[in-house]
Amino acid sequence: MTLKEQITEDMKTAMRAKDAERLGTIRMLLAAIKQKEVDEQITVDDVIVVGLVDKLIKQRKDSIAAYEKAARQDLADKEAAEITVLQGYLPQRMSAEEVTLAVQQIVTAVGATGPGDMGKVMGAVKQQLAGKADMGQVSAAVKAALNP
Repeated sequence: MTLKEQITEDMKTAMRAKDAERLGTIRMLLAAIKQKEVDEQITVDDVIVVGLVDKLIKQRKDSIAAYEKAARQDLADKEAAEITVLQGYLPQRMSAEEVTLAVQQIVTAVGATGPGDMGKVMGAVKQQLAGKADMGQVSAAVKAALNP
């Protein structure tokens, strides 16, 4: 079963259980998937779905920061609940040590020598670690590896 099919089944389950909050989040995710398919005229696979989930989680985190700054804890709590639902569709993430090790291997393989090679390293890292690791954490590991 693909991730998209799993999300559709979870939507049906949420509808039967009358879980309005979970249902709303899942519908929002399915709308984002459908939008991607229509815009790019493709059929999404699990890698693209994971990328969309990552993007939506990042948006929710940004919203939480804005809501907390504006003293709107009720809205921040709603966004946090959506993050919890969305995280259920992400694969197991790599630990910080695993990310650091993978980045060091990629830096060696690419032959990067300093901060000027960051773009080349990040391109290779994104191909290998997309969906497996938090890209903010990966970026920090690349900076640390290229700035001895």
